Amino acid sequence: MPNIDNSLAFLFPGQGSQSIGMLADLAAVHPVVGETFAEASEVLGFDLWCLVQEGPEEELNQTVNTQPAMLAAGVATWRIWCSLTDRRPAWMAGHSLGEYSALVAAGALGFADAVKLVAQRGRLMQEAVPPGAGSMAAILGLEDPQVVAACKEASTRDSVVTPANFNAPGQVVIAGASQAVERAIVAAKALGAKRAVLLPVSVPSHCALMAPASEKFAALLSETSFESPRDRIGVIHNVDVAMHPSPEVIRAVLAQQISQPVRWSETIRFLSDQGVRRFVECGPGKVLAGLNKRIVSSEATLAIVDQDSLNTALESIQ
Repeated sequence: MPNIDNSLAFLFPGQGSQSIGMLADLAAVHPVVGETFAEASEVLGFDLWCLVQEGPEEELNQTVNTQPAMLAAGVATWRIWCSLTDRRPAWMAGHSLGEYSALVAAGALGFADAVKLVAQRGRLMQEAVPPGAGSMAAILGLEDPQVVAACKEASTRDSVVTPANFNAPGQVVIAGASQAVERAIVAAKALGAKRAVLLPVSVPSHCALMAPASEKFAALLSETSFESPRDRIGVIHNVDVAMHPSPEVIRAVLAQQISQPVRWSETIRFLSDQGVRRFVECGPGKVLAGLNKRIVSSEATLAIVDQDSLNTALESIQ
């Protein structure tokens, strides 16, 4: 039986944490990494592990490839954890795409089904907006309401920009029509933003431009089997900062997530309010650990990126 720790939460990163060679150190010690990527490769019809290890980087960074690669990385890391200890988190959350890794880890979604879904999710998001028509930008050093105001000032009836990721205090990502994003950058700087820069992404995620992808994706979700998260694990969703045991509601919030903002700051504060005192980032990179330091600096966040950091996490949690 798993040993559920109510003070422990596992977090799964999304796009932006991928890199060539990720998980190579863990794969050398834990065969389950290769096995997990082999499962994903069988679903996708190409060697995902080879792409992750050898590139080219431009191909890995294509949304349609990044999404299954990050899903497999998060699930593989979780499987390593489960093979080494019976300690389980009472809570899970994932940043955007990472929500799918969390649902797989919580037993609410089968891994093969998740691979199919995120590959289609990436394709639909890529197809929703013509190249160059949409963009994203990071706004640093403003309060959330100021970013909202900058977006409102920059938006017109035919050219809209809105907050896409409320990542941490003083760090919000915006998304929308390219011209509107450019205007919002100017408005944010006028309000005193420390930095306001375009991001090198091909898809303006989590904004109204993704509505066509959201609608098409809802049909795919309706054909996919979901269950309630097992072992009393609470998966906190990006859209409403809430957990949902109902498969129908899970499908609904996943469809909405594509065109709605990621409320990450609220998610981490909610978990802290529930008594979570230790967070473990489960997957490549330390992006979420860095954000946590700005959201709940009093709580400990560990990132499992290689064997050394895995050992540190195990020693800390045990």
